[in-house]
Amino acid sequence: MKKAVPHLVQPLAARVFAELADGEFHSGEELARKLGVTRSAVWKAVEALRTLGTGMQAVRNRGYRLDTPAEPLQAARIREALPSAVAGKLRRLEVEWSLGSTNTVLASRPAPPGGRADVLLAEYQTVGRGRRGRSWLAPPGGAVCLSLSWTFPEMPRDVGALSLAVGVCVLRALTSLGVSGVGLKWPNDILIADRKLGGILIELRAESGGPACVVVGIGLNVAIGKTLMDEIASTGVPPTDLVSAGISSTSRNVIAAALIERCIAGLEQFEREGLRPFVEEWRSADALRGRDVSVQSVEQGARGLARGIDLSGALLVETPQGLRKFIAGEVTVRPLA
Repeated sequence: MKKAVPHLVQPLAARVFAELADGEFHSGEELARKLGVTRSAVWKAVEALRTLGTGMQAVRNRGYRLDTPAEPLQAARIREALPSAVAGKLRRLEVEWSLGSTNTVLASRPAPPGGRADVLLAEYQTVGRGRRGRSWLAPPGGAVCLSLSWTFPEMPRDVGALSLAVGVCVLRALTSLGVSGVGLKWPNDILIADRKLGGILIELRAESGGPACVVVGIGLNVAIGKTLMDEIASTGVPPTDLVSAGISSTSRNVIAAALIERCIAGLEQFEREGLRPFVEEWRSADALRGRDVSVQSVEQGARGLARGIDLSGALLVETPQGLRKFIAGEVTVRPLA
């Protein structure tokens, strides 16, 4: 099997992870022989994976195996899963074992030229970020952590609602993979059955009157395991993953390709037409509509019934004082009395 990165420059934990990706037992002796290291080094690599949150079994006389098979992310396989027209729009496509944050790395690089995209994925992010500085937790093999950099020739209209358009792109990608029951929670969460499947983080760099570069970050849980599920749930955000939704056989490389394909098409559409062509799909998947919510923004807060979004992407909330619009903020669903 061709490796996305030459094995000599990969950390041993990454190489052990790749050998265990099939979910079968592999003895420490076998792994040591194949990787040209000692059994003690293999054991240390396994412990390093466990520290990162990877579910691992160790059975005497049988060896090690992952709790859940996890295909390693590989740039070559992602490219193979893309239509040639989409692959031709990628200036760079890279997969790293570990980074601080894929968004931060892409945002620090020169912007791609118009009509081209830079894409960066990582198996593990040491400081993965969600909105408002929150951490994004995902073990190696457990998620797709992807960032895509794109340049608009000029600041697009409705740019403040870009996360909603990207949410529809993610919805389109998941639907193409046979995932059903996906909801969108304003402004940037992907849900299944009110549990968080993923999130979107948009970062913008722009010059007055000139091009605008956006970095679109997408985190999507694939198989994060019970331990991490419980840890995330303890923060008050009940999570889910694609395995829990019954999608256990889908390749993470295919998932990544579907996200890239739909996002590039969606960014081109957003550049031409703004939010309008995404609104009805977003409304159909709206996880808040008709529910009792609390909204808190920098300037104001309100409680009322969520009434969907307007054509600019603002959240509409029906309150005792009348209909209010929010262009940014945090939303909490109020429990039923």
